[in-house]
Amino acid sequence: MDEATAVPDGPRSPEGRSRGGGEGRVRTGDTGRIEDALTAPLIEAVRDLGGYGGLVYLRSRDLRSLVLAMVTGVPRSLLRTWWRVPVGGALPMAEAYRRGETLWLPDERATMVRFPHFTAGLPYSFGSAYQPVRAGGEAVGVLVVLRSAAGSPMDTEAVAAALRPAGRAMEERLTRLAAGRPGTGSAAYRIEYDGEPVGVRLPTPAVHPVRVGLIDWDLDTDRCTADDEALALLGIGRADFGGTMADIEARISPDDLQELRASRQDALTLGRVGSRHFRVRDDSAGEKEAGYRSVELWGHVPRGGTGSARILVAALVDAVSGLTAAEAAERLPDGLFSLDQDGRLTYANRRCEELLGGGREALLGRCPWEVITWLRDPAYEDRYRAAMLSQEQVSFLVRHPAGDWLSFVLYPGAHGLTGRVHPTGPPTGGGAAREAEAAAGPGSGAAAGAPPPGPVAPARAGALYHVVQMASVLTQAVTVEDVCRAVSEQLLPAFGVRELALYTVRDGRMYLLWESGYPEGFLAPFEGVTLDAQLPGVHALTTRLPLFFESPEELSVAYPGIALDRMSAWSFLPLIASGHPVGSCILGWDTPHRFTADERSALTALSGLVAQALERARLYDAESAVARGLQEGLLPHRLPAVEGLRTTGRYLPGTQGMAIGGDWYDVITTGRGVALVIGDVEGHSVGAAAVMGQLRSAVHAFAASERPPQEVITHTNRHLAELEADVFATCCYIELDPRTGRAFAVRAGHPPPLLRHPDGHAETLDLTGGVMLGVQPDAVYPVTALTLAPGSVLALYTDGLVEQPGSDIETGIEEVRRCLAETPADSVDHLADRLVRTARRARERADDVALLLTAYR
Repeated sequence: MDEATAVPDGPRSPEGRSRGGGEGRVRTGDTGRIEDALTAPLIEAVRDLGGYGGLVYLRSRDLRSLVLAMVTGVPRSLLRTWWRVPVGGALPMAEAYRRGETLWLPDERATMVRFPHFTAGLPYSFGSAYQPVRAGGEAVGVLVVLRSAAGSPMDTEAVAAALRPAGRAMEERLTRLAAGRPGTGSAAYRIEYDGEPVGVRLPTPAVHPVRVGLIDWDLDTDRCTADDEALALLGIGRADFGGTMADIEARISPDDLQELRASRQDALTLGRVGSRHFRVRDDSAGEKEAGYRSVELWGHVPRGGTGSARILVAALVDAVSGLTAAEAAERLPDGLFSLDQDGRLTYANRRCEELLGGGREALLGRCPWEVITWLRDPAYEDRYRAAMLSQEQVSFLVRHPAGDWLSFVLYPGAHGLTGRVHPTGPPTGGGAAREAEAAAGPGSGAAAGAPPPGPVAPARAGALYHVVQMASVLTQAVTVEDVCRAVSEQLLPAFGVRELALYTVRDGRMYLLWESGYPEGFLAPFEGVTLDAQLPGVHALTTRLPLFFESPEELSVAYPGIALDRMSAWSFLPLIASGHPVGSCILGWDTPHRFTADERSALTALSGLVAQALERARLYDAESAVARGLQEGLLPHRLPAVEGLRTTGRYLPGTQGMAIGGDWYDVITTGRGVALVIGDVEGHSVGAAAVMGQLRSAVHAFAASERPPQEVITHTNRHLAELEADVFATCCYIELDPRTGRAFAVRAGHPPPLLRHPDGHAETLDLTGGVMLGVQPDAVYPVTALTLAPGSVLALYTDGLVEQPGSDIETGIEEVRRCLAETPADSVDHLADRLVRTARRARERADDVALLLTAYR
């Protein structure tokens, strides 16, 4: 498995801004690397739980995703769909991270019940455990251990206990690692990952070591020199060795003396010796039980000048393990082969070559389904995936092009699998026969085995799973940008695509929505083309038929003069939703690509799903734009200027739901000074924004009538109850006299304010609070008196600023308090921007954010 060495460029929007990136505070390439810190605990966790594989997810820089950072025991390639998962997704690793609790799924049935979307992408039998990874007490990722579903039963408590030592070790190492990194805030704030997963090899059981000794053999005098390892292999002590070949011949089995002498002849005539085998006497068990062990001789004669000695420089190799095992495998009547973790062939005996009809040299280092045409059905590759992910024996039947049936049995392990293949009779029983016949395909006779002309792309396994998985992901995509990102993240790795462009049709013209992989500026000439343009993307939409081109020549013949880039194959898919044209999806491959019938069907089905999702998202975006306009109209456009005070506010909408909410802030002048108000109506909808507008108006009216703070909140609470809006709200109301710094505060279920003192230290104000607004119409709200010193800064905020997935609200408040203390207060605008920076850069915010800062001069 290749380790990650670079972070690929992310997809770009039409404006060219990068959407990916490998920037991080602690990442591969730093002096202290995350993989170095987590390797030992990860392997420990797999061992303690009796598993066969493990993963570590860490949160991304923007906090919206969990990124696969480390993998052990399972191929990275099989998990490509899950390299990056949304924090808010309905997936087990995301739920364990959000809840901060251990999650145990003992088998595929439990996984299907809890997380059907996850099972759609990995429909195999295995158990999995999920443990939050922490740094400084805060969740920064998830540890995943994969375990055979056939293992001994365990309950959640036992699983949590087994993973606890590794979890503690990870937290200690990450906290120590983060302490050495630059930056402010907690250790968790400096742990992030945006690269590719790093592969870690599980320790292998001890095997017989390969022993190699060196010999220099003078072919003219039959004298030789040997190092200690060579003498040990021959069973000759250094003191007993006279430096002649006769000493060596005395240790060789009489039956093999001719093999040694033939080695001399090879050296004299060919100048080299290649793999000469003979047995030497082994006295390790005592003279009465002496036996023989096999060794192998390799060497060459260096070329010298005229009259120079002819010396064979040779290596003597202990062949007890490798050679003996290979010879044993060659004697078996069945075919034997070995695949590494990624499905590449590492060994095949001669019988396997005969049965598969492929040469060993052509197979080595390649996946069998890439080389052997009649194994290219995705169902066969899926058997390998099932064996590797379940770590259970898998068997299946395949019909050879000649008409014979072959039985395959796969025996998986952490580092690959061993396979056995042998001739068998046709399947018996209706169900088994139909299944095998379906896998073999209708054209599995001799003609079907003939290689098709031209290069052929390997069939992608599990095309149906990609369709199901895409459908699951698109159900969670809300905005057009969400849909485009989901298509990019799913289609590119699933089908080996290198370029993607999504176009939408508007007013009879085609406009780019999203692109990934194209050269800078390549798509600019196609922007805004009309629907009568002679272009494949336009024709696919207007004819409502997908177009596939398997080479640049095919595309150039169909569309003479069309601009080409470095791609070698393309598909142009129409996006049609409920009979309505939505746009086109263009995919490019960087090598010649043969589109199988299954792949064409899968891509066509996916284009329909994408079209439906885009149409739904466009309607949502239009409605959301109207809703955002409503909310912007309800929030204050500017805050009043008050002598002795500097105030500023910030509002960030959430990224879920309608992307609007009920957070608001206000500054109201009263006869006794100024009222500083912040509130939060539950929910994210037009209704929540409407209730927020009513509450803001009510608070403004009660405050302007010069009612004391307690009465303002009491009357507002009663007003919300009378609205019967079936929602609750929180609020913090502080009336401040700018002349004296005296203030009176009332808190109704709202997070406590923060106060930065003139000397720079900041504290959380312990205000006695009452219940949320709308819960009890006759509730009483206590008042707390405060005094602000000149140079103080008061911060009012909503919970969206301090709540993060995987951590409690107290941790978030402490983060904001520390940031408030460490940031210079010369400018309240700069200070406000600094406080909302982390929330602003997050692509997914579960809640909206409001902040009101007041500097008392």
